[in-house]
Amino acid sequence: MEPGFKKASFAGLLVALGIIYGDIGTSPLYTFQTILNEGGAINKELIYGSISCIFWTLTLQTTFKYVVITLQADNHGEGGVFSLYALVRRFGGSLVYPAIIGAGTLLADGIITPPITVTSAIEGLNMVKGLSHDIVPGNSLVLEIVLVILLLLFIFQRFGTRVVGGAFGPIMFLWFTMLGVLGFAQVVRHPQIFAGLNPIYGIELLTRHPKGFWLLGAVFLCTTGAEALYSDLGHCGKANIRISWIYVKATLVLNYLGQGAWALLSNKPTLGDINPFFAIVPNWFLLTSIIIATVASIIASQALISGSFTLISEAISLGFWPRIKVKYPTNIRGQIYIPSINWILFTGCVLVVLYFRTSSSMTAAYGFSITVAMLMTTVLMFYFLRYIKKYPFWIVGAIVTVFVCVETSFFVANAVKLLKRLFFLVFEFGLITTMYVWYNARKITLKMLALANIKDYLDVLNDLSNNSAIPKYATNLVYLTKAPSRRQIEKRIIDSIFANTTKRADCYWFINIDRADDPYTMEYDAQVLLKDKIVRVDFRLGFRIQPRIGVMLRKVAQEMCDNKEICVPVNFPLLQKNSVFDFRFVILERFLSYDNEFSAREGFILNCYFALLRLARSDSRAYGIDTDQTVIEKVPLVVAPITNINLKRAVRKIQS
Repeated sequence: MEPGFKKASFAGLLVALGIIYGDIGTSPLYTFQTILNEGGAINKELIYGSISCIFWTLTLQTTFKYVVITLQADNHGEGGVFSLYALVRRFGGSLVYPAIIGAGTLLADGIITPPITVTSAIEGLNMVKGLSHDIVPGNSLVLEIVLVILLLLFIFQRFGTRVVGGAFGPIMFLWFTMLGVLGFAQVVRHPQIFAGLNPIYGIELLTRHPKGFWLLGAVFLCTTGAEALYSDLGHCGKANIRISWIYVKATLVLNYLGQGAWALLSNKPTLGDINPFFAIVPNWFLLTSIIIATVASIIASQALISGSFTLISEAISLGFWPRIKVKYPTNIRGQIYIPSINWILFTGCVLVVLYFRTSSSMTAAYGFSITVAMLMTTVLMFYFLRYIKKYPFWIVGAIVTVFVCVETSFFVANAVKLLKRLFFLVFEFGLITTMYVWYNARKITLKMLALANIKDYLDVLNDLSNNSAIPKYATNLVYLTKAPSRRQIEKRIIDSIFANTTKRADCYWFINIDRADDPYTMEYDAQVLLKDKIVRVDFRLGFRIQPRIGVMLRKVAQEMCDNKEICVPVNFPLLQKNSVFDFRFVILERFLSYDNEFSAREGFILNCYFALLRLARSDSRAYGIDTDQTVIEKVPLVVAPITNINLKRAVRKIQS
């Protein structure tokens, strides 16, 4: 696959503009409008305080935390909460929970960002003369346009974004340039607005305004894309992100200043249905600006959807999510498509549009999830800075304390939106619960693995292989093993070979798949345990690599044959020349036995796990093994066997 950008380059800067900043770059469409609407009567103190809070939020939260500090935590060039977790997980078992919560809340953002950005752009049409009576926020025409755009956007995901990917950068460059120019035109009319950058105005707004502190919930909208910025690190590299952010931040600040200048000059007591963003656009350019804003909102949505696919793919690889179908529509590294997640997100987006109807209603429920995700990233970053970067404790403590205080303030201010966003809680709860259940169930099932020393079975396996009196089950018989050591094998595999239908084979293969912390590793190690009879192969795959064990094992066998390490038996010599090997995979699938008596927690986890397992892909599909080579065997899972059954035999009286 094509590599990402490691060094700063013109192409990398364009890609950064097109992919990284979609969410945060479209926030001027609704942030300032939301603050003024929630602030009540518009006056100089509210405008200057809003500008100050926005500027220092972008500086402290986006620039300092994410661009300067968090981007240091690149996992072989990749970013995001799971990449960060993969770096620090060895420093504490409980770190899995910040990772799960952070990922779940970030995914929940995927069902509100597309509707809010697209709706905000389309609602700008109500300021176009001749359309103002037809395009009213919340009316059916606006909803229809938004829903059609979202439908086309999600349909397009299956084809990948390579066709239009090259246009993302130039379009977003045009968008940010438009932001800066429109803002600058207003600032020239009222240059005193620069005074709003003084932090004193922000402090006074939060302490003296009637709604004061609670306005932080609206201020937070200006930095909601910061977490996505880190998640998309692998697409263009941190050098390109850091350099392009200088331009992006300058245009964002100019636009917010321009909206503030317009609000002061217009001298309106309230906004009504006016959006300050479109109010600063000249009439002759209004329709064009709406088109550009709509395209920018689509690009922002595209970036977030792609990020959701990446996040779920990583969750699958790290054992946090059921194995589901993952497609690779192009040869671009990291570009994937997950059909089930795509249509879940689409359904969520449609419900958001139909439920909230207007962008102002959506912003009233927006922000809570991202504050939680940011807090979880801060927790993981503490371990990264302290134990990997090895910064002194007092420095790490000071940095983390600042961010925890800031993000806790945003969290509390957004917590009042909880009643307005009950719609999302079911979605978030489902995501987080799924990850929690899947992770803990895997831990429980792994504990139940009974391992044996494989040396104890070498002779008996050799005897079975050479015993021509037993019908041959397969030429090359393959088992997937979770035993971490080559010296061990699961007892259930031995039982499968001997206790069930006796499975005689010319050669037994035991395959182990280990997930590497780095994303794109593809390595294997093979050891012949018994000449031409027993082979152990360990695959080490990055957490962004889709396993194709059927193809990979044939390559391993061919290389070992070429190196004279083994002589893989085939039914016909011609097949060996064509690199076709007769492999039969035995997949052992567990089911929850009735012979169990476990705690309420274990019962909840395991029952949910096996319910999810029915919806997940089979091992053969998940590991890329053709079904004609696969045999499925069911194995009961007994976690806590019932030991005390109060069952008595009835005494039958003998009739005379």
